[in-house]
Amino acid sequence: METTSRVGAQAPAAEGGQPLPSARRTVDGYLLAPFPWYGLDEAFTGPRWLMQVGMAADGAVEHGSIGHGDEPSVRNEGTEDKEKFAVVVTVAGNPARRTADGTGLLEATSVSSAAWLAGVGLLSFTWPGQMDHTLRDDWLEQQTETAWVLADDLAGDDWSTLSLPVDGVPTPFHYRESEFGWVLAGSTQEGVHVGAYGRGMSAYGLGFAMIKDIATYAQ
Repeated sequence: METTSRVGAQAPAAEGGQPLPSARRTVDGYLLAPFPWYGLDEAFTGPRWLMQVGMAADGAVEHGSIGHGDEPSVRNEGTEDKEKFAVVVTVAGNPARRTADGTGLLEATSVSSAAWLAGVGLLSFTWPGQMDHTLRDDWLEQQTETAWVLADDLAGDDWSTLSLPVDGVPTPFHYRESEFGWVLAGSTQEGVHVGAYGRGMSAYGLGFAMIKDIATYAQ
């Protein structure tokens, strides 16, 4: 993905970095997507909630996120051991293509796209202990670039392979852990890429499934 495809990876943030509730609740953007959305399968019986979609430079919906479990706040000393959540990111399987006005080129999406979006998503809910508020922006910029480098090298030593069911079919995922949580990414038989990130919930017991009616998540 090029820089423009990174736009929308995070919801608009309130003071302190926490996404605004209004940014998470609208289903309109999800309904515009020409691809299926994915979430955790029916084995997960906890809360599910909408987050946000991301659009390409030509206005097409390229990706979006669905939350499961506790709605996370920015990690701090008081919440890091209590919140249990997993967020599933669906990324359209797009080839390289020109923008609508014909003036630019949108890069193809890939498993690396899903891995990067998942990595950045985890960082958006991370605030290292003892870090001053004024330093977090610099830290976040540095860690975001690191997440991009890691996502661009899925065959590297930082990643392991994990097999998880997608629509009931065992599917290989690239997986890594950090002090902030875990990140994984893979592809589905429906032609979309799936990334996920979380904290407090083990990735090893997860399964993914196509969402039959995304509109029900807005209720």
